[in-house]
Amino acid sequence: MKCPEFWSQTGWLTVCLGFLRLLLDAALAVGQPVMAPDSLLPFAPRTYVCYRSDHPLRIDGRLDEPAWQAAPWSEPFVDIEGPHRPPPPYHTRIKLLWDDTYLYIGAELEEPHLWATLTRRDTIIFYDNDFEVFIDPDSDTHTYYELEINALGTVWDLLLLKPYRDGGPALNAWDIRDLKAAVALDGTLNDPSDIDRGWTVELALPWTVLAEAAPEGRPPRPGEQWRMNFSRVQWPLEVIEGRYRKRRDPATGRLLPESNWVWSPQGVINMHLPERWGYVQFSAIVAGEGTEPFQPAPEEPLRWQLRQLYYRQRLFREQHGRYARTFDELNVPANWRRRYHLTLQTTESLYEITARLPDGTRLHIREDGRIWKTFPDNP
Repeated sequence: MKCPEFWSQTGWLTVCLGFLRLLLDAALAVGQPVMAPDSLLPFAPRTYVCYRSDHPLRIDGRLDEPAWQAAPWSEPFVDIEGPHRPPPPYHTRIKLLWDDTYLYIGAELEEPHLWATLTRRDTIIFYDNDFEVFIDPDSDTHTYYELEINALGTVWDLLLLKPYRDGGPALNAWDIRDLKAAVALDGTLNDPSDIDRGWTVELALPWTVLAEAAPEGRPPRPGEQWRMNFSRVQWPLEVIEGRYRKRRDPATGRLLPESNWVWSPQGVINMHLPERWGYVQFSAIVAGEGTEPFQPAPEEPLRWQLRQLYYRQRLFREQHGRYARTFDELNVPANWRRRYHLTLQTTESLYEITARLPDGTRLHIREDGRIWKTFPDNP
């Protein structure tokens, strides 16, 4: 497993190596890699430092204001399944800014065939080519936001109380109040007679809404990190009688599957694994006036290891009809249990696993996947 590059670059090589040792300990105990049962990717989410804008931005879909010009671009998007899949043929990237009122998101999508059909808000927008945003403010994998937009500027926004794997549900009636959204097209929409260049997306998401699921119910402070990811859905098209149509398999008549290109790869075709999203760190520095390094939280390796135990519990219940009652049943090494003071409480249908960091902070995970932190003076 490759050590995440950003850890070594920011002085966290020791943390990374310690994490790898934990994974190796557990892997040796069962004779196989400790990974999510549905993913072969190592834990290496992408990171981004979000700088401030010193003035409110005009939301017109064009990323031409000085603040946008100063903000760094992300890495190009990759296939959702990771680097073992071919790179996307069309370039996609994002950049972020923030101020006291909004989180600003800009995206640039290369596209030779601009196409969109859906015009009603809260339609399932990924039936068109689209751009998507996912935000989990407190990194607990519950109560997170999703927003999708197509080249017509039609929006679908929803609130997920839990990932679908843990029972959902998705609240389609929920809206981002006072959302500002715009697109700008570099080409002609729904016109197959020419070759287009692409489109840009500009979003302003108010903190008054995003803070609802944030720690302490407030906007982020400088230095804090939120989990986010960004996705692009791309359908294979053909031209029939002068109009774009989704391509079908000539043998079956079924629609060919869409491509999914993302900022931080998921390992499987599923955006609803929030533990695999990237990290966005908020900076007090105005864009263009300096830089700061990304600083990974030292608890993240342990948080990921607890996620492995959650995956193991899911598999155990599928095999035995109940959750494991002991760490021996989960093949967790004794030295790892002692190192992090692991405890496990179970009933027939529930469980909670707790680990303790050296400073007394505790991390907890339970059967529905929620992970959270408590402090020494809390129960």
